[in-house]
Amino acid sequence: MGFFSREPRMPSPQELLPGRDTAMTISGTHMVKGTSMTAPFPAGTEAVQFGMGCFWGAERKLWQVPGVVTTAVGYSAGSTPNPLYEEVCSGLTGHNETVLVIYEPTTLSFDTLLAVFWEGHNPTQGMRQGNDRGTQYRSGVYTTTDAQLDVAHASLQAYESKLLEAGHGHITTEVLRATTFYYAEEYHQQYLHKNPNGYCGLGGTGVSCPIGLGFSSSPGGE
Repeated sequence: MGFFSREPRMPSPQELLPGRDTAMTISGTHMVKGTSMTAPFPAGTEAVQFGMGCFWGAERKLWQVPGVVTTAVGYSAGSTPNPLYEEVCSGLTGHNETVLVIYEPTTLSFDTLLAVFWEGHNPTQGMRQGNDRGTQYRSGVYTTTDAQLDVAHASLQAYESKLLEAGHGHITTEVLRATTFYYAEEYHQQYLHKNPNGYCGLGGTGVSCPIGLGFSSSPGGE
């Protein structure tokens, strides 16, 4: 707990936990959608990972978007292999709590998915969301294609202009190419479906994100 006696920061190489070689075992079936949470995914779908604070509420928001085939929660953009939840929360793995989203680009544009992301949380708070503080609560977009990366950067600039006009600060979201996505423990998957009265700290700024501005050259951002 001493790690959070000061402002959260990414761990140094010397501080990183060693992790393990064994991957997390999960059922693989989405409890709401009935689809597979693990590869191989349906042909023609695309993947992206979002960090929006606590991944419980973020996953529920994202699985409800039409055109999303499946979602799963896990840990991204860190260094410790196959981390456990408690290790991620220690701040000593470098990971972010994220949602893996598999979607159909022919029916759901990446622009629209990004609008859900931007409006669904506050992307100006650094390594926290509301009262949740820690490296695992930072805002992030982790893309799997160059086209997604370009669209994400363009949308960040457009939304930041709107936030600044509304009196908010600059966006602190990291926009990176995705590295390994480590699945979280089974009890975290679709947590708010299993626990309807469970904690959800998700909250946006109330500022609408401009979409349909031509960031994507086709519905899927390609």
